[in-house]
Amino acid sequence: MKVGAAMFCTDYAMPPADLAVALEERGFESLWLPEHSHIPLSRVSPFPRGGDLPKKYYDVMDPFVALGAAAAVTKELNLATGICLVAQRDAIQTAKAVASVDQVSNGRFLFGIGPGWNRDEMENHGVVFNTRNDVMAEKIAAMREIWTQTKPEFHGKYVDFDPMMTWPKPVRTPPVLVGGGVPFGARRALAYGDGWLPNATRPTYRLLDRMDEFREMEKAAGRTIPITAYGVEHDPESWRAYEDAGIERVVLSLPSEPADAILPMLDRWAAAL
Repeated sequence: MKVGAAMFCTDYAMPPADLAVALEERGFESLWLPEHSHIPLSRVSPFPRGGDLPKKYYDVMDPFVALGAAAAVTKELNLATGICLVAQRDAIQTAKAVASVDQVSNGRFLFGIGPGWNRDEMENHGVVFNTRNDVMAEKIAAMREIWTQTKPEFHGKYVDFDPMMTWPKPVRTPPVLVGGGVPFGARRALAYGDGWLPNATRPTYRLLDRMDEFREMEKAAGRTIPITAYGVEHDPESWRAYEDAGIERVVLSLPSEPADAILPMLDRWAAAL
């Protein structure tokens, strides 16, 4: 089983390039960076985990810029968004950002995506919140055309462009890992994803308790996809249960702290790798 780590990169946390080097040196498989373009002060949407929204959500860096820095100083570490808020991004520009990171990393990019939960943030970008899942699916379809075709064109409800030329193309078509829980996120992942990226825990469920349900959904869909469990428990003894459940990768969430707080955590986990 693969083990990765995630962090909200901020200007007061361990720099992303330094974190990437530390992960690669210790045998971790991947680095995952989330995003929020901004947090409206209206705060209409409640934080999914409950309570106050942590400061790091207001302060997080752009993931593609940070992953570019990480790509420049690593050779084997996979570099991932976890998650990219595709619905509120321009499809053409995001396709270029994805391809650019994949190029500078020589094919090490993993495209973790999700519909997002922050209604007021999304609507600042001109996206109607209740359409976000349809918008996300269509933008991914359009991006795949851009990545794979010399003169791509796309005509949909939310994305519409005539034949064009845009480079770079990615080294490989980036795997799209679709976030969300059971059943809705899992259904989207089985419909058009290359993998499923659920949270390991949420206030209303625990992933390991829903795996039988997901396996039945795979049978109904007629396909199987790899699973990355995001935000697993920090105790290495708990990781075995994810491996036994057939989960391909676990991702550990790091606090947005300086290196002197992060490196001892990585050392403890690395001893279990």
